[in-house]
Amino acid sequence: MKEFNYKITDELGVHARPAGLFAKEAAAFPCKITIVKDGKEADAKRIFGIMSLGIKAGQEITLRVEGEKEEEAIAQLSRFLQENL
Repeated sequence: MKEFNYKITDELGVHARPAGLFAKEAAAFPCKITIVKDGKEADAKRIFGIMSLGIKAGQEITLRVEGEKEEEAIAQLSRFLQENL
């Protein structure tokens, strides 16, 4: 299992558009991908799961990746977070 901690810098937080794009990126990988915020977890491949976390600017999230192609997934998804959120 790989983990990546990230503090959201986008002043709008995680809203629908980036959540949808992130879910699409995550769905391209066969491994289990989870976003954790304040002890709550959501499937990163589902936009409504991501939105249910209510991630605001300045909050920290943890991206957990486990399974096949986890190295590739964590690299690509952490890069997405840094470039977009």
